[in-house]
Amino acid sequence: MTEVLRRGRASLAFSFFAQGAAFALLVTRIPAIQDRYGVSDALLPAFLAAVPVLAGVGSVTTEHLVKRIRPSRVLRWSQPVVLLALLGAGAGDRIAELAAALAVFGLAVGALDASMNMLGVSLQRTYGRSIMLGFHAAYSLGGIVGASLAWAGAHWHLALVVSYLPVVVVLLPAAFVGSHWYVDGDSTAVPATGDGAGSRPGGGSPVFRLLLPLCLVMTFAYIGDSTVSNWSAKYLQDVLGSSEQLATVPYNVYMVTTLLGRAIGDFGVRRFGAVAVVRLGALVAAAGFAVVAGAPGAWAGMLGFTLVGLGLCVLVPQTFAAAGRLFPGASDAAVARLNIFNYVGFLVGSPLVGALGDAWNYRGAMLVPMVLVLVTLVYARSFARQPDRYGDHHERPRTADVGRGSNGL
Repeated sequence: MTEVLRRGRASLAFSFFAQGAAFALLVTRIPAIQDRYGVSDALLPAFLAAVPVLAGVGSVTTEHLVKRIRPSRVLRWSQPVVLLALLGAGAGDRIAELAAALAVFGLAVGALDASMNMLGVSLQRTYGRSIMLGFHAAYSLGGIVGASLAWAGAHWHLALVVSYLPVVVVLLPAAFVGSHWYVDGDSTAVPATGDGAGSRPGGGSPVFRLLLPLCLVMTFAYIGDSTVSNWSAKYLQDVLGSSEQLATVPYNVYMVTTLLGRAIGDFGVRRFGAVAVVRLGALVAAAGFAVVAGAPGAWAGMLGFTLVGLGLCVLVPQTFAAAGRLFPGASDAAVARLNIFNYVGFLVGSPLVGALGDAWNYRGAMLVPMVLVLVTLVYARSFARQPDRYGDHHERPRTADVGRGSNGL
């Protein structure tokens, strides 16, 4: 059983890594994609917004798919589709081809994100201890690798397809082979009690109230994340007067600190509990945005973005884990529903900060994600361990499917 779990954990971590690399390769080469296809500045926001919207559709679709097939099978087939869609985005010549590639990418990413986190939540439940942050650390590592490869491709003026092809050739077969070791938990069965923490997250008002705080935390966390990814370079250069070269550093530092924070975050959860870790993360992230807003110069601004990375990195993984604890008998549906607010935050964050920056000023705009992150403190108790259907306050490892991987062996 231990060996099965170890293989399942390693293969899922690699899936997170591959997804982080693929997503970074897409978003960091958007200017090159725009130039290749001749997409106007007016049309580009529509293309960019379509991806998270379709990802939300993919996440909702996955909620219904996993009622009939295991999440591991959704993940096994959606990850190759994401990688092939990435290659398609770099290989086409016409805007219609780009639109088709991004549409497929968005739908598949929604299914991929949802099914990955479903497996992560159920595997954590089987382990009986916090391991969710480690999976998201693998995603951060993949993002760093993907962004570095994108930088190399831009530095050497490589065609997009030349940059993407080696990555897809390596990651696609590796991810597919690794998918045979995924471990599914029995997270779709509805407990006999029918109420409380184990009930299915449908449309009932009491159940919705349980999930709503986590949905808000997810949205606020991604508003903060999109603020850093979309505005850190502009903020350092235009507001704090840094050089163009130095302005590229904050996001890389943010990704590195995100990786470090997630790499050690599980130990903090095991030692102090999820509530304490979430509260500390929210306070550190808010302090980071405050430093950014009041920074007298570029280096102080970089320190602020570093703090933001250290704080925000724990919120999203713990939000998924909390959904799994709230709905132990229907964690797949809860994760799929919660995953939608990942894309809501992404869609809202960048336009919100940009509009406030243009209408007011960018220092003031940085205070908005600071306040939203602080709201997380109000909902921190939602991250506490909940009574499960056995009537205690401890997560019981699931053993029914421990010896069974995604291929039923």
